[in-house]
Amino acid sequence: MPVFVKNMLESRWLWLIARCCLAFLFLSSGLAKVLDTENSFQEMRAAGLEPTWLFNYASAIVLLFSSYCILFQKYLWLGAGALSVFLLLTILIVHNFWTMSAPQATISMYFAFEHIAVIGGLISLCIAGHYRNKVNELTDAQHTC
Repeated sequence: MPVFVKNMLESRWLWLIARCCLAFLFLSSGLAKVLDTENSFQEMRAAGLEPTWLFNYASAIVLLFSSYCILFQKYLWLGAGALSVFLLLTILIVHNFWTMSAPQATISMYFAFEHIAVIGGLISLCIAGHYRNKVNELTDAQHTC
């Protein structure tokens, strides 16, 4: 691996950018649920989720809290895990393409596949965060010796 690539992969800036990229999707969705309640309530009704206000604000809390965890590395595993469960539930409740007919089934299937890919990214983020913490612990231990 070229040195410049190794240095980039180990940099704090690229780690921050990776977390921001993943959190952006969920942070913007959570803010939309709080700031544009009329459209958010319509989405909840279309998915058959009642009471709409409860599902809307519960979703917003999960999205915003989990984004915070990812952005600031506070319980990163919890934020990524909560978002993964959220995405799985979204597939089962909203994008359940196996119960639909074409063309809606095809669109929902693509959304479900996209959600699965994002879950993979969240898992990768947890793995990377875990190993970055281990490297930092080793580095700190070497500096104290």
